[in-house]
Amino acid sequence: MGTFAAMISIEPHELSTAKLHGYLLGAVSPRPICFASTVDSEGNVNLSPFSFFNVFSARPPILVFSPARRGRDNTTKHTYENVLEVPEVAINIVSFNMVQQVSLSSTEYAKGVNEFTKAGFTEIPSELIKPPRVAEAPVQLECKVNDVIKLGTEGGAGNLVICEVVKLHIKEEILGEDGSIDPFKIDTVSRLGGNWYSRAKAGLFEVPKPLTTLGMGVDSLPEEIRRSKVLTGNDLGMLGNVENFPNSEEINTFINASEELKKLVASNNSEAIHKRAQQFLCDGKVGEAWKILLATQ
Repeated sequence: MGTFAAMISIEPHELSTAKLHGYLLGAVSPRPICFASTVDSEGNVNLSPFSFFNVFSARPPILVFSPARRGRDNTTKHTYENVLEVPEVAINIVSFNMVQQVSLSSTEYAKGVNEFTKAGFTEIPSELIKPPRVAEAPVQLECKVNDVIKLGTEGGAGNLVICEVVKLHIKEEILGEDGSIDPFKIDTVSRLGGNWYSRAKAGLFEVPKPLTTLGMGVDSLPEEIRRSKVLTGNDLGMLGNVENFPNSEEINTFINASEELKKLVASNNSEAIHKRAQQFLCDGKVGEAWKILLATQ
């Protein structure tokens, strides 16, 4: 599994707010983007993105985002002020083809300036709440605000806006044949540290969830495999997510069907065998990886 790299260790109070903020955002990433539309008590619309955001419950359907106090002057954001006046918010999901406009909308315009207009987005009325939705967004979620929890009073302190979804709007064009949201079609983006974003569909991969199987675990792997200088932690995790080893008949049938594998096993070169198993794992062929690894056991 390799050696561990050198680390720096810091307590938060030793850092400036800006430096701490930068470390946290760089580490806790990528983060989904809440593109929040709110209104104040006079009906003025505000639209702003937040990357302190996620879903926390399905029934009730709860989303939480956090408009933090500004680090430089400890002032609060219009979105936060608006949800205290009118406890409703339209949360719009951000796709790649919106990201430049979304970034523009984060400009700190004066109160009362409509970011829909500034960023070139189309307002469409919500059905159950006052704030409008973003027509360009692939998913639009009408929410009532159940609670706002202040996390502190200093610059950089967050304010948890706990939202309950009362209506969902999903564009049919992002649905797959099975009716679920296709990750390639929705093409969401997320935030990292600094100016960095990531695009979900540019690097998608699947990791099967061990919900219906009871994986044997890395601790159950043969010691030679567990201490491999070739296989990574991810490789060992894949190997440990199976319930049973292949039997000797399955192993022999697999190896004898390939001249390449027969020669490799005959060489008894563990490093080369582990590299070949790693290639199988990269292709998602966990069973094949196990068969070549166990062929020389």
